[in-house]
Amino acid sequence: MANIDPKIFKAYDIRGIYPDQLDEHNIVDIVRAIYKFFYTSIGKEKPTVVLAYDMRLSGPQLYAAAKKTLVELGAEVIDAGQLSTPSFYFTVFHYAYDCGIQITASHNPKEYNGLKFVRYTPEGLIKIGKSTGMDEIKEMSIAGVEFEPTEPGSVTPKTGILEDDVENALSIFNHPEINKFKIVADPANAMGAQYIEALFNKVPADLIKMNFDLDGSFPAHQPDPLDLANMVDLQARVLAEGADFGIAPDGDGDRLYFVDEKGQVVPATIITALVAREVLKEHPGERIYVDIRYILGTKKLVEELGGVTEITKVGHAYITEAMNKTRGAFAGESSGHFYFKSAGNGESQLATLVSVLKVLTQEGKTLSQVADDLRRSQESGEFNFKVTNAQEILDALKEKYADGELETMDGVSITYPTWRVNVRTSNTEPLLRLNLESYEKAVMEEKRDEVISLIKSLAKE
Repeated sequence: MANIDPKIFKAYDIRGIYPDQLDEHNIVDIVRAIYKFFYTSIGKEKPTVVLAYDMRLSGPQLYAAAKKTLVELGAEVIDAGQLSTPSFYFTVFHYAYDCGIQITASHNPKEYNGLKFVRYTPEGLIKIGKSTGMDEIKEMSIAGVEFEPTEPGSVTPKTGILEDDVENALSIFNHPEINKFKIVADPANAMGAQYIEALFNKVPADLIKMNFDLDGSFPAHQPDPLDLANMVDLQARVLAEGADFGIAPDGDGDRLYFVDEKGQVVPATIITALVAREVLKEHPGERIYVDIRYILGTKKLVEELGGVTEITKVGHAYITEAMNKTRGAFAGESSGHFYFKSAGNGESQLATLVSVLKVLTQEGKTLSQVADDLRRSQESGEFNFKVTNAQEILDALKEKYADGELETMDGVSITYPTWRVNVRTSNTEPLLRLNLESYEKAVMEEKRDEVISLIKSLAKE
C-alpha cells in the first residue's frame, strides 16, 4: 500500500505540500492510477497523454517522475513542457490527444504542488473530479495498481502551442480589430506571464510588465488575485501609469482578474456579463453558465439579450461537466474562471482578454464605463468564516429564512424577490463562505450585515 495522505485528493484536483504529502516517490503511484483509469476508459492500446507543469520549485522533479512512469506504462507522452493550465487544456482539446496531466497547485502557496487531469472527447474535455472518477483514482493510488504494458512508451516534444492558442482565441471573436491600449500586467511570477506575452506579441499594446519572470518562490506576492491584498501593487501601478486597465492571472493562469482605469478591481461577474454579451452576438439564444454564488446580474443581462442562463455548482470541474451535458457556449465563475465551448469547455483567459479588448475598441469607452453599463446587481464580496459547526449554521439559515426560495445544489441558497444569499463550505479549505447580492445596494448591505451577524453568533472554531 502506497504512503499517500488521502486528504490530498480534492473535489476537482490533487493538491498537497511538497515533499510531506506529495513527492517524487508517491507521485509514481498516483500517476499509475491516473493512467490505469484513462487506459480503461479510453480503450486504446497506447493512449496519447499530454504532460505539462507550472513554475513551482518542485515542478521539474515531479514532472520528471511522472514522465518516466508514463513511459514505463507504455504511454505516448506528448511533452508540452512548462505551460499554463488553460494552454494545457487547449493542447489536449485542440490537437485531440486522448488525455492529459498538468502538474500544478493553482494559486496555493509555494510549498504546495499537485495534479489536474483531463480526458478528451469531441464534445469537450472531461475534467476528473469527485463526480467523474477522483474517488476511484484515490482508491487505486493508495491500494497500488498492477499494470503490465505490452511495450515501453515514447516521448514526443510538442511545440507551437502558444502561437496556436493565441490564434484560437482571436478566431473565437472573428479576429476583431483591436486598438493599442496601455495595459499593466502582474502575473505574480507565475504562468499567466507566458500567454500574456504571447498575445501581445501578436496584438498591439503598450504592455507594462510586473513580476514576469517565472519564479515558484513568488518573491513579490502570492499568485492569488482573489485575495485583494495581492492586487494593491497592480492597482497603484495602473493609476501611476495612466493605464487603460490592468490584469492579474493566478498561479497556473486559469483565473484572471481585471483592474479598471480608476484602479478599481472589476468583479468577475461583470467580465462574465461582458463576454456573455459578445458570445450571444455570435450565437443568439445560446446557454450561458454562472456559478451559484452570484446569479442576479448576469441572469438579468442574458435574459435581456435572449440567452438562457444555467446555474452550476462552484468549481471548474463541475462547470465543465455541466457544459458538456447541456452544450452551452460560455461560462463565467465569480472566482475569475472563464470557459468557452470552442476551448473544449475549459478555461481560456486568452479568449477573455480578446473579448475585453474587442469591446473597449468598438465602444470607445473606458473599462469602468463598460462595467457600469453591464452592472445589473450589487454584490457583497465573499466573506469567509473558519468554523467547526458548518452544518448547524446552514440549518439555522434555512430556518430563519424559511419563507424564501431554498436551493441546496451547493450549500444553502435562499432567494427573495429583491435579494439572495449563498452560504457554502469550501471545496478546498475548512471555511464557510458567504456571498450575498441584491438589485439595490442598500438592501444588499442590510441583508449582508444581518446574515454575517447570524453566522458569527453561531460560529464555533
